[in-house]
Amino acid sequence: MIVANIASIKEKLPPNVQLVAVSKLQPPEAIMEAYATGQRHFGENRASEFLSKWAQLPKDIHWHFIGHLQTNKVKMVTGKANLIHSIDSERLLYAINQEAAKQGTLQKCLLEIHIAKEESKTGFLWEEVQKLVNDPQFHSLTSVTICGLMGMASFVSDIHQVRKEFQTLKCCFDHLKQTAFIDNPHFCHLSMGMSGDWPIAVEEGSTLIRIGSQIFDNND
Repeated sequence: MIVANIASIKEKLPPNVQLVAVSKLQPPEAIMEAYATGQRHFGENRASEFLSKWAQLPKDIHWHFIGHLQTNKVKMVTGKANLIHSIDSERLLYAINQEAAKQGTLQKCLLEIHIAKEESKTGFLWEEVQKLVNDPQFHSLTSVTICGLMGMASFVSDIHQVRKEFQTLKCCFDHLKQTAFIDNPHFCHLSMGMSGDWPIAVEEGSTLIRIGSQIFDNND
């Protein structure tokens, strides 16, 4: 089923959209079944589980850390995740920069923007992002690279609301691409869309979709 599910999703994706298989709670055997199909991008959301899988599984896997990351667990993820999607506070961003500097590495990150109407969702408010990117301290960061934005739409059946939220995130991305990141060629990723809404996300400009339950038997 994993093989068939991945094939079914990939045949619907434009060439510029990358599938991230959300492998949280899945055993290494299930991940290796997906790996055997050529899938190399996997997403995890718990630092300890991610670290265990990172140590066990092939080193050519591109790991995406997609969950809320506590500052006291930054060391477990920095330098190992190819891309951290969930930078939701200045404190976390600067902690990752500090840890990456200690390791002598450059950590790729996405800024998470709060676009949903649900209070439980995390992320920067748009006003906070504007303040952040205009802060001289932000531009002095030497060990992180901001590669784009991430967001989660509301978990609702109203596809018009979901589409509007994705459109909002795309507008944020376009604005930053044309202003604060105009000279940054790495700022090119828009991570939005999960199992229940990824076709809408792709239509609205996503470049990274995070899918778990349509591949594995889990919740993404």
